Amino acid sequence: MFPFSGADEPLLHGGDLVAARRLFPDAAEPFVDLSTGINPNPYPLPRLPAEIFARLPDSAAAAQLATVAAAAYEAPSAAQKTAADTAQVVPAPGTQILLPLVCGLVRPGRAAVLTPSYAEHARAAALAGHAVAEVRDLGGIGSADLVLIANPNNPDGRLLAKSDLLAAARTLQARGGVLVVDEAFMDVGPRGASLGPEIARGNVVVLRSFGKFFGLAGLRLGFALAAPPLAARLSALLGPWAVSGPALAVGAAALADRAWIEQSRRSLAEATARLDAILSGAGLDILGGTTLFRLIRTAAAGELFHHLGRAGILTRAFPDHATWLRFGLPAGEPEWQRLQIAMDDFHISR
Repeated sequence: MFPFSGADEPLLHGGDLVAARRLFPDAAEPFVDLSTGINPNPYPLPRLPAEIFARLPDSAAAAQLATVAAAAYEAPSAAQKTAADTAQVVPAPGTQILLPLVCGLVRPGRAAVLTPSYAEHARAAALAGHAVAEVRDLGGIGSADLVLIANPNNPDGRLLAKSDLLAAARTLQARGGVLVVDEAFMDVGPRGASLGPEIARGNVVVLRSFGKFFGLAGLRLGFALAAPPLAARLSALLGPWAVSGPALAVGAAALADRAWIEQSRRSLAEATARLDAILSGAGLDILGGTTLFRLIRTAAAGELFHHLGRAGILTRAFPDHATWLRFGLPAGEPEWQRLQIAMDDFHISR
C-alpha cells in the first residue's frame, strides 16, 4: 500500500503538504511534517534592511558569503585567507539547480550513481546527456566518466570512508572524469569526513546544502566547492545575481555563527535519541540515518504511513522500497506528543 497524492501520482518527495492533504483530507491539523530532513528549529533570521529586497544582489556581499562558506566548509585556501577562497566556492539558489550544471562539467558519457540515494542525482546526470548506471558501491563504477555520491547518504545515512572516495577520485582523474560528492547532510556528519579540503585535486566537486541544517530550506541557498577552473565554469553557467540579497546576508551570518552551529549539533543529537526511543519502542527496525532523520524498516510500512497520515503526521515513503519509511524530527513538544500518541496507537493496533 504505497502512498499516492492523486489517482495515480505517488508522493515522490518530502514536504508536499498540499498533496498530503489531498491524500488525507480528514487528517488532524496542523500537519506534522516529518517527511523531510530539515532542522525543525531554524536559525534565527537577522534583521535585514528594507533596501536589500529592492536592489540587485551586491557583488561584495556575494564575495563575503563565499569567503565565509570557504572557511565553514574547509575549502583548502581558507586557512590562508586568500582571494582563492571566492574562486573555489560557488553560491547558488540551492544545490538542486547545481546538479545538472555539475553533471555538465563532463562531456556526455557514462555516469555512475550510488544507490539507493537521492533520485535527482540520476535525473540530473541524464539531463546532462549521460548514460546512467545505478550501482551499489564504489566497486561498481567501472569505466564511468562521472560518479555521483551522497555522503552521508539519504535515506540510510551511509558514510563512505574518505580514503575510498579519494581512491575513486584518482581513478577518475586518470581518464578525465569527475567525482561529485553531495554533502547535503555533512553539517551533522563526523568531523573530518568532508571532501571539501580535497577539491584542489581538480576533479572533485562537493555540494553543500544550507537549508537543511540551518532549517531555512525556503531561502534556497547552496554551494559547489571546486577547483577554480571548474568553479569558474559553474559560475558562468549560473550567471550574475544567482543568489538573492537576503540569502547572501542570512547565509553569511549563519555560517559564521559557530556557537549556534555547535549548539544545534548537540540539540539535534539529543532529539534523534528521543526519536530512536519512540521508533524502537514501537518495535521498528532502525536501518540508519543522520541526526536530521531516521530510516526504519517494517513489513507494515504502508499501513504505518497511512495510520500516521490520518493522524496528521507526514512521513517519507519510497516507491522502490515498500518496507521503508523515513522520519524527520518534530518541531516542538506538541508535535513530539502527537507522534508518541500515534505510534502508541499503531503499536497497540498491530
